[in-house]
Amino acid sequence: MQKDYLKYWRVVRYFVKSKYNLSTSELEMLLFLHSEKYFGKDKFKEFDELLSWNINRFDQLLKKQWIEVFRKRTGRHKTLYSLSFKANKVIESVYKKLNGAPLPESPSANPLFKVNVSYTDKVYRNQIKEMNSFIRQQRHHSPEE
Repeated sequence: MQKDYLKYWRVVRYFVKSKYNLSTSELEMLLFLHSEKYFGKDKFKEFDELLSWNINRFDQLLKKQWIEVFRKRTGRHKTLYSLSFKANKVIESVYKKLNGAPLPESPSANPLFKVNVSYTDKVYRNQIKEMNSFIRQQRHHSPEE
């Protein structure tokens, strides 16, 4: 079976950014840090160099509770950080959606389905409906494994 994990990446990314009020750079940073169980500021800065310049990104993610202190600095041991429970749940949700889980279509679960949204949000809303329809068809037509 062909794997098209990234077919709907743009739609999933737009939904996640909208729902959780994340920038593209913040989302990309969380995706990078997801595989790092614990990390220091040095590991954060390693990937941060690739992103658009924002000297406050680390502090903003900490303040918004996307990352948290795992271990405070003691003696020669540096402070270690980890993704918060909230961040891990969002990243797990991204992977589920890229693996074929449908995106919500209710206004309470998806801000793109609210009444007063931008034209761009409406375009993405239509694409979400198409994507969910495609996912349902794929599940209906594919034999159980």
